[in-house]
Amino acid sequence: MRRLPLFPLPVVLFPGATTPLHIFEPRYRQMVARCLEYDRQFGLIFHDADRMGPFERTEGRMGTVAQIGEFQLLQDGRSLLLAHGMSRFRIEDGIESDTPYLEALVSLVDDSGPMALPSRRRITLGLLEQVMARVETDAEDGVAPQFSQDDELSFRIAATIRTDPAWQQAVLEGADEVARLDLIDHLFQQVLSTHPMREEP
Repeated sequence: MRRLPLFPLPVVLFPGATTPLHIFEPRYRQMVARCLEYDRQFGLIFHDADRMGPFERTEGRMGTVAQIGEFQLLQDGRSLLLAHGMSRFRIEDGIESDTPYLEALVSLVDDSGPMALPSRRRITLGLLEQVMARVETDAEDGVAPQFSQDDELSFRIAATIRTDPAWQQAVLEGADEVARLDLIDHLFQQVLSTHPMREEP
């Protein structure tokens, strides 16, 4: 287990993905300053206060260890940074400390099962291609993103899907790659069932 500062936000950061952050609250300015002095890492954990109420460091809650990459300190003390998703973590116990930000004892989370076979990955990639062919997207020229078979495919795909962060959190918490791909396949199948094939001109 390790001690980790926590940053609750209504977003999900996946391992291997990045997200820009604007740090303006005084407590999180202190957190980031401490991280920069130490190992540049904090725990980004999904929390939507409007739907979930005050944040609680409940045992078992999962998030992603974020590594601070590019960092820009602004003149008024605010900062802009790019957070890189590393590994998943699980809260084991909250820590009462004199820091203004939250901390917890966490353990890193590994998959409990084997990685998906290439044949299993191809099923999800095939569904992705169908979705891209039927649904208007913001992707340049309508070309589906390219994913390597060596990637953690579920995390890479889920990070590109614009949907309810609560669904993304369910993917993040998936026990293994196959379980996460199953969640993604179910979403793709729902999309395909509500978007008929386009007629050829």
